[in-house]
Amino acid sequence: MCFAIPMQVRSIDGFLAHCEAKGVEREVNLFLMQHESIEVGDYLVVHLGQAIEKIDAERAMEAWEIYDAMLASNGSPSG
Repeated sequence: MCFAIPMQVRSIDGFLAHCEAKGVEREVNLFLMQHESIEVGDYLVVHLGQAIEKIDAERAMEAWEIYDAMLASNGSPSG
């Protein structure tokens, strides 16, 4: 299963952004977002190295809360 991960833009060089999430840094391709205004500090949803959506900080934190809860459960089914 693949997840799209919210990441924060740290720098931009053309169609490449250096992004960070939870201490992990990645180069992210911005080509699919070329018609959006992307700036340092923005949050992007990243899937397989591609930025696919711009989101606000609140939505990024909500997603990480869900991911953290999933990781804390060690993938064990509840019920």
